[in-house]
Amino acid sequence: MSTPATPASMTRRELLTLIGSVAGSSASYTAMAGMGLTTPSNYTGPIKLEGDPKGASVLILGAGLAGMVAAYELRKVGYKVRVLEYNTRAGGRNWTLRGGDSYTELGGITQTCGFDKGLYINPGPWRIPHHHHGVLDYCRRFGVALEPYVQVNYNALVHSTKAFGGKPQRFREIQSDYQGQIAELLAKATQQHKLDELVTKEDQEMLLESLKDWGALDEHHAYAPGRESSERRGYEKLPGGGVSAVPVFSKNIIPFSPLLHSQLWGAIGAGQNFEMQTMLFQPVGGMDKIGDAFKRQVNDLIQYNAKVTRIQQAPGKVTVSYVDAVKGGAPRTATADWCLCTIPLSVLSQIEIDVGDDMQAAINAVPYAASTKVGLQFKRRFWEEDEHIYGGITYTDLPIRVIAYPNNGYHSAGKGVLLGGYMFGPNAYEFTSLPPAERVRRAVEYGAQIHPQYKTEFDNGIAVAWHRVPWTLGCLGVWTDERRAEHYQNLCQIDGRFLVAGEHASYIPGWQEGAVLSSLDAITRLHQRVVA
Repeated sequence: MSTPATPASMTRRELLTLIGSVAGSSASYTAMAGMGLTTPSNYTGPIKLEGDPKGASVLILGAGLAGMVAAYELRKVGYKVRVLEYNTRAGGRNWTLRGGDSYTELGGITQTCGFDKGLYINPGPWRIPHHHHGVLDYCRRFGVALEPYVQVNYNALVHSTKAFGGKPQRFREIQSDYQGQIAELLAKATQQHKLDELVTKEDQEMLLESLKDWGALDEHHAYAPGRESSERRGYEKLPGGGVSAVPVFSKNIIPFSPLLHSQLWGAIGAGQNFEMQTMLFQPVGGMDKIGDAFKRQVNDLIQYNAKVTRIQQAPGKVTVSYVDAVKGGAPRTATADWCLCTIPLSVLSQIEIDVGDDMQAAINAVPYAASTKVGLQFKRRFWEEDEHIYGGITYTDLPIRVIAYPNNGYHSAGKGVLLGGYMFGPNAYEFTSLPPAERVRRAVEYGAQIHPQYKTEFDNGIAVAWHRVPWTLGCLGVWTDERRAEHYQNLCQIDGRFLVAGEHASYIPGWQEGAVLSSLDAITRLHQRVVA
């Protein structure tokens, strides 16, 4: 977010926006809004499809969440439904890897997960925001147990290789020191009457009080060593009991210039972004508990190992050719009155399909993001035992970008699993180009710069690079404002007897809620066409 060139040009509203910005969320929120990532869910409750479809048939391609939502809802109102799924399992990117699971990526390399019983990693979605009402409602209706997902842990770390000698800093210390010194600067400007043209005298008094509270300033409106700052950034010696109970206030406030130049302030606003605000959830036992719950509803409709090779439209019907994804062999066909396709556009764009030019252009227009996740098992939960980090995320400028700590099993004896890296962009391309074992090795090497215990405590790991996942060829559909303006509505239209659904046909790409809402919207429009 740009700021006015001179204070004299700033309105009261702009001043308050600036205050919000230094709190850490406004700039990133604006950026996310520009990418269409912050639209709240418009789910208002279970779908109501009225009217008799009179036995119409629908062939659904893909048994991810979008496909299974459609299969479940359409069968309930009388459609004849069949689902073709490339994999041996349902769920799509709703996927969890546990000990004993095997996965083969493009190129033929197979990884077998070596995690201990009860431990897992979610290669795809790993959290559910509180306002993703569609996913949460299906969890409630299907009995999927949820638990808190910790997005922000003030005792986790923020790290830059270019600042503070490469030494990780506590999240709470960076946030407190940055916020406190910003508050002090603004308080000084107010006291020196530099805001007189912008804020009334009465509002200035209230502004000073709010800055004192927000920035943990002392009675002189200074952010300084003492009780106020220590209650935010932590104590040098914690308050205790008995004769040694007297606390020692923190004296190690980071000066503003090195703090600013460290750019660690870029990490402390993540939890304020709309999609990351508390409360967030995760299914107990792994994200695929949601996919399993849907599978229990529609498994009899799903044909697995079905690789789609051709989609043909003819008057009154759609015919899909497919082969056995494992054994190969001669193509087989499935025919229905309508076809709902949830295959990722990265794959669909490579399949021969009878659609109009506008639909084909839309399918071809959306690239898919590169992303890599690395799960690492350690011999003990050292992050808890040694550093008192329980859940949450550490942020770094190293190629691994984040280390995420498990949000369950606290104080468990035995081994534990971390998300040892979650990469997008150039870092993801770099890791994708490496063999899986090398991805894991590098994640351990980088992580040891933050947690030295990695070197002795590492046990085993697994790495999923989404551009090498055969049934997705990427992590999520990447829209720009220009692509949306040209292609989005065309992608969502019914083309003859064919239409699409999935996270790529939503304004919240990459989220399961986008897949759910897109599917509900698609089958609503399809049903209206059928009963009309």
